[in-house]
Amino acid sequence: MLHIVFRKFLIIIVLLLGIHHTYEGVAQNKAIETTGDVLLFVLPVSTLATTFIIGDKKGSWQFTKAFLLNEAITFGLKFTIQKERPDGSNEYSFPSGHTSTTFQSASFIHRRYGFKYSIPAYVLAGFTAYSRIESDKHDGWDVLAGAVIGVGSSLIFTTPYQQEHMELTFNKSNGTYLLGFNFKF
Repeated sequence: MLHIVFRKFLIIIVLLLGIHHTYEGVAQNKAIETTGDVLLFVLPVSTLATTFIIGDKKGSWQFTKAFLLNEAITFGLKFTIQKERPDGSNEYSFPSGHTSTTFQSASFIHRRYGFKYSIPAYVLAGFTAYSRIESDKHDGWDVLAGAVIGVGSSLIFTTPYQQEHMELTFNKSNGTYLLGFNFKF
């Protein structure tokens, strides 16, 4: 069941990315930058939507808390440190918000549902980080810090989904011991 939902998740991402198209004459660099900009919204929106689709209310709340923490840390650092961007456009280079947001989504999927479901999200998050360097908006330290903040935010709030469906019990009564294991599908 869960693998079917994540296949649909991938299809949604591909469709949303397909909506975005580049025109002839637009440089490849600009297309890469624009794709990274689209992924900034597509990845967290589809991740949160997937939690609603599968009825994972606890996961929805955990994603939201991790997302809010990620954004608070990222923008707090941007406005505190005020590192100039490589292209000189402004002083909000460190850390990369695109990278922290997409890696927070990928890390949430990894922690909550397992690594195999998170591989496509990590690939998209990695491409987003690459797009930020390629578009001259960030350097390697900016995207590395963004990835660490994104992953860390998810690790703080996210628990594995499977734990909700497993129960281990122990009961002792009159010298009798009972060990039980229950798994809900």
